[in-house]
Amino acid sequence: MEKVYSLGGRYRQLTRPAARTTGESVSSSSPLLYTDRLNPDTQPWLDQLRSGDVRTLARAISTVENRAPGWSEMLKALFPHSGKARVLGLTGPPGAGKSTLVDRLTGEIRRAERTVGIIAVDPTSPFTGGAILGDRLRMATHAADPDVFIRSMATRGHLGGLARATSDVALVLDAAGKDIVIIETVGVGQDEVDIVRAADISIVTLVPGTGDEVQALKAGIMEIADIFVVNKADREGADRTVQSVAANLSLQMFDEGEWRPSILKTEATTGKGIGELWEEIGRFREHAQGTGLRRRRSRHEFRLRELLEHRFMQHVERTLAPGEFDRIVASIADRAVDPYSAASEIMERALKS
Repeated sequence: MEKVYSLGGRYRQLTRPAARTTGESVSSSSPLLYTDRLNPDTQPWLDQLRSGDVRTLARAISTVENRAPGWSEMLKALFPHSGKARVLGLTGPPGAGKSTLVDRLTGEIRRAERTVGIIAVDPTSPFTGGAILGDRLRMATHAADPDVFIRSMATRGHLGGLARATSDVALVLDAAGKDIVIIETVGVGQDEVDIVRAADISIVTLVPGTGDEVQALKAGIMEIADIFVVNKADREGADRTVQSVAANLSLQMFDEGEWRPSILKTEATTGKGIGELWEEIGRFREHAQGTGLRRRRSRHEFRLRELLEHRFMQHVERTLAPGEFDRIVASIADRAVDPYSAASEIMERALKS
């Protein structure tokens, strides 16, 4: 049962919310340290979001994505209500049919009477700074479903296949009551594997007929998969791609009881194999009951480090005089100072301020 809280104090211990009916066990007695120094007007807004109001959810996500005033306070308030959704990460090279696969998988999830939040990440142009955000066009089937929320995000120059705010947006969808959150990355290469740090289950989508299959099996993208999906399996070479993945997996060592990534064939345009994929996700969830905590801790460690790095850089920029950082960079480029000494000096100044 969730504990009702007021906005008067600074710190409060909250009881972790009970788990949803997704098969995930969450302790009901673990306390959470919660900072509730919030504007009193925030509470009704948060209540609307957690009740599933679509417009409030959209505004909340925009606030987080744009780092608008109050974004971090909002996430602090939502965090105790998160941790219940299952986060699926879908990644793979461009043209693998990820958006169509997400659309079909969403239909399968809805038939299981689960609510869905989708985050579709699109690349940002390095020249114009814009993004098409067109993945949702392939998911128009569920646009009118009130239990499916689709949000496109631009990478805004962030590497790794995700946007900087992707994990925060997933938290908002989780706290808003979505049972399943699906993150679709941009088309990725061999080492853009940030999705493994944002999702409970990593699904790598491959496609036959795009050249040497070995190129898709390089360290990085190969190592993050919990499930491999060879999409567009009606194409020539699908069986060869499956065999290549299986051969690569046979060279890896798996501990006793460790999950061995499965390989499935799908045809997202027709829906063939999507039911089997949903069943395999369920099998992985059951297998990961004991190891899920370790993965969640790893994710939170990565997120904490990322936040510390970002906030430290903000602190550094506030510490230095306007334009000083650029002058230091120019000095390094002119070989007047080495970057190691410059970094040490900047850190000393930042820590003293």
